[in-house]
Amino acid sequence: MSAPVPTHAPARTSAPTAAELLDFALRTAADPEIIDSLPLDPEGRTWIRLDGPGGSEAWLIGWPPGTGTGWHDHAESRGAFATARGRLTEHSLTVRLPSEGWRTLELTPEVDRTRSLGAVTGRAFGEHHVHEVLNESDSEHAISVHAYYPPLPLIRRYSRSGAVLRLEHVERPADWQ
Repeated sequence: MSAPVPTHAPARTSAPTAAELLDFALRTAADPEIIDSLPLDPEGRTWIRLDGPGGSEAWLIGWPPGTGTGWHDHAESRGAFATARGRLTEHSLTVRLPSEGWRTLELTPEVDRTRSLGAVTGRAFGEHHVHEVLNESDSEHAISVHAYYPPLPLIRRYSRSGAVLRLEHVERPADWQ
């Protein structure tokens, strides 16, 4: 007697990896129906929450010309984002910051990285990734897809003046949902 053949895929038993989050972001960024569903505002960023893979949190975000996130991290969440339209610039740090017990840090010059992400390109990142994302265009909206796992427990916001990074405040999910 042979075993029955399953008619559907088995349930997922593990959390999505950063690479799987990036795959989701890239596939979603390439879907014009989803991208076109985002209302764009000429004055401020807009967003729609999406269903991400494996219980992840995902967002479709519109970026008017000249807007950005400011320096921040996603705490213990890993993530990925992909540009669907336009071009985004990411400035990031290659050093892991202490998770608590500090307000101001002086950074060394070699920790800075910059990436330019055009349409349907993206990047994945691990936990405690500190970055800022910008639409540096003077005239063109950008649209991107972001995914995080576990769903964001908090976002730490920083200010930066030269080499000095200062923790400014901590946002909880209720602040942005």
